[in-house]
This record gives sequence, C-alpha cells and structure tokens, in this order.
Amino acid sequence: MDVRLLIDFGSTYTKILAVDLEREVVLGRAQALTTVASDITIGLREAYEALLAGGSIDERCIRGRHASSSAAGGLKIAAIGLVPALTLEAARRAALGAGAKVVCAHGFEIDETVVAQVQAAACDIVLLCGGTDGGDKAVILHNARMLAASALACPILVAGNRVVANEVKAILEAKGKSALVTSNVLPRLDSVEVEPVQAQIRELFISRITEAKGLARARAFVDGEIVPTPKATLQAAALLADGTEGERGIGSLVIVEIGGATTNIHSVSAQEPSDPQTLVRGLPEPRVKRTVEGDLGIRYNAPTIYSLLGEQYCRARLQEIHPAGEGRPVDLEAHVQALSTNVGYVPHSPFEHAIDAMLAESATAVAMQRHAGTLREEYSVVGKVRVQHGRNLLEVGNLIGTGGIFKYGPHAERILRAARFSAQKPWSLMPKAPQAFVDAEYFLYGIGLLADRFPAAALRIARKYLRPVRLDG
Repeated sequence: MDVRLLIDFGSTYTKILAVDLEREVVLGRAQALTTVASDITIGLREAYEALLAGGSIDERCIRGRHASSSAAGGLKIAAIGLVPALTLEAARRAALGAGAKVVCAHGFEIDETVVAQVQAAACDIVLLCGGTDGGDKAVILHNARMLAASALACPILVAGNRVVANEVKAILEAKGKSALVTSNVLPRLDSVEVEPVQAQIRELFISRITEAKGLARARAFVDGEIVPTPKATLQAAALLADGTEGERGIGSLVIVEIGGATTNIHSVSAQEPSDPQTLVRGLPEPRVKRTVEGDLGIRYNAPTIYSLLGEQYCRARLQEIHPAGEGRPVDLEAHVQALSTNVGYVPHSPFEHAIDAMLAESATAVAMQRHAGTLREEYSVVGKVRVQHGRNLLEVGNLIGTGGIFKYGPHAERILRAARFSAQKPWSLMPKAPQAFVDAEYFLYGIGLLADRFPAAALRIARKYLRPVRLDG
C-alpha cells in the first residue's frame, strides 16, 4: 500500500483524508475543530488519532503527508492599483489565482483614510500595482510614499510600472518596509501577466505567512510545504478539466466551493463571446479563474447573507425547501445570528438542514453572478449592440459542488441549481445545461495536493469518487 494523508487546516475544521495510491481508493477520513487560536497541532493530532482509530489505516503504510491551509482567514491581501478596471483588476486576479483572499482593494491615489483601512484589514501582503510599463508613474510613486509613512508591518509586493519599480522599492525600504519587486501585472493594456506575481505570493506564504499563523508547528508533520487551500482546489479544477498525459479530463467546468468563511467559485473554460455578433470588452479573461466572496460564508457571514436577501425572501425559500417547517414559530434571524458566533454548529434537524441549504443556495446564486460575465445591450453610432463584460460560462459542460454542505447536507441538487443560467436573470452568463457532480468525499483539495506529483492517479481517483447528480426534475 502507498497511503497518502491529505490534510486541510480549514477555518473551522482540520480535515484528514487517507488515500491509497496503489489501489486508487479513499481509505478513510476524519476531522476535528481547528485550533489555530491556541496550537494548531492540537486539532491536527485529534483528527489524526480519530483517523487511526477508524481501523482502516495501517500507520506503517503511510508514505507521505501533504497539507493545505485556509486557517486564520487564509492568506489575506490588500490590492492597490491605478484604474480599477485595469491594473487593480489585474492585481485582484493575480492574488486570487495564488490562493489569496483580497480583503480590500483601492484604485487611483490613496489617502490617509485608505491607508487606515488597509491597516485595519490586518492583511498579510500588500500588492502595489499601477501603470503599464512606461506608462503612468505618478500614482504608484504617490501610493508608495503613503504606504511608506504608514504603520504597516507586512511585506509590500511591487508589481507595477517597471520603469519606476526600483524607485518604489527604495521609497518603501527607506522607511523600514519590507518590499519586493516582481513583474508588472499589466505590462500592456491588452496583456495581463499574473504568473510571476502569483509565484512571489506563494513564496511569501511559504516563507513568512505560515510562520506568522502558527502553521510552522505543523510543518514538521507534513512533507513539503503547506499551500493555500484555494490554490489546491484551483489545481484540482485544472487537472479535472484538462487531464494529463494518457488520461483525458472532463472538459470545461465550474466548481462551487461553499465554506463557513467564504464561498469560492473556480472555473476552467475558454473565453468566447456569447455569439459572433457580441462585442467583448474589458481585460482578457484567464482560462483558469477563481473568485472569493468573503461576505458569503454560511457560518461567519450568515447574517450578511440574510440581510442581503431580506427576511421575506429567506422565509419564502425556506418554505420551499422544507414546507413542514418546525411546527412552531421560529426566530429565523436569531438562529442565523447564532451561526456566526458558533461557527462549528452542526444542524440537528431537517429544518436546520433546510436553513443551511437556504443560506448555501443564496450564497451560490450571488457568488456565481459575481463570477460569471454579463451581457447587455448598448447603443452605438450603428444602433443597438450586444456587449459582453467578463466570463461567458453558458456552454460550460460540468458543475461540481464541494464543501461540508455537499458532503453532509441533504439538499446538494437544490444548491447547485442556483449556479445555473436563469431566465429571470438573462444578462448573467451562467452555465445553461451542465452535467452536475457532488464532491461527496470532500476531497477536491486533496486532489489538488496530489496533482503535481501524481497527476494521473489523482485524476482517476477524482473521476471515481465524484458523484453525479440530476439537477432537473
């Protein structure tokens, strides 16, 4: 046997999945509450002991331990750029693709108020961009001076106009800041180059951030480095879609990842206009894309989802999911508020499962609308034209749900339906008729952890355990 332990230090739970690479089967799984506030290895040890106690794992057969983490809020980045639709958007894409969560983003010249917001966000990295190569210099220089005079202690990654990048670095270092220079995320108006920035962000995560979050104590238990969980899921998405040598992938896909702190959408698809007559505007869309909605976690942010949609809407959706109700009046707002203070809460009744499903369904709908592109009619000198902004997902072939709500909850199909195209919102380019699957083993993060070293085996395991579901009927 070649047993691999796939560990994820989540914001709520530390999870361990055991797979046998020789037989390409899942042997077992266990979890415990994440203990990042005290010692993260406490929760790790509890989950590990629970896994061994299950009796399906021979500790002598363990050949490797691989880990990801989104504990303590994950990798948090503040993005500062020039024009929000250009360099700032390029900076956001670079951060999200590297597995980070963008906690605040600002364009143009920043002032003391913005600096105070960045400081309050307690980010791990500031990504400072602005100007194409040889373009505007003034804004990034101004913003560098503002950041240099601040109380920020985190590293500042400079990824703007290369003509002044070293001058920006010197301004920051003169005031004692830790500054690093990498390639411009927007060297030309028609070119987004995020790979060098993403590589530098991952290096910072490995070399500095894991130490700051207490994860260094867990590194002795695992092989290699601990990677951001969203990055692992994005690697799984690319492997599933594209396949590897000798193993075909499943084609274009969208992954809906619902957690207690965020709802993340991952997609792999070629960027195409919705039809040949449609004009596409904005920055070029990457083939592999991730967005993170930090206000849509179904535990930490449950009250935000509730207030975003309103009590009347939430009660109507809840009635559809569970018509019988509780048989007595329920203070729905109080229950939702309690979820945000008891983030490890597990539903105890069909009605409570229905509340979770209502929150997850709503989070999915909003997150997908933010991730997908839009189609609008605009007027030009030649009359009305159809204009597409962002990502066209209409013809995406596969839709996958992952997260605890899909493994343990009874309403997976209903939640995934919220990710499809709706005639009520015809301007949102969400998938029209995808095949649907549920990550019933909650293992996609682990597939991403195996993707670099064992891509063929990882792909076969994924295809074996993804459970097909019907969204119609």
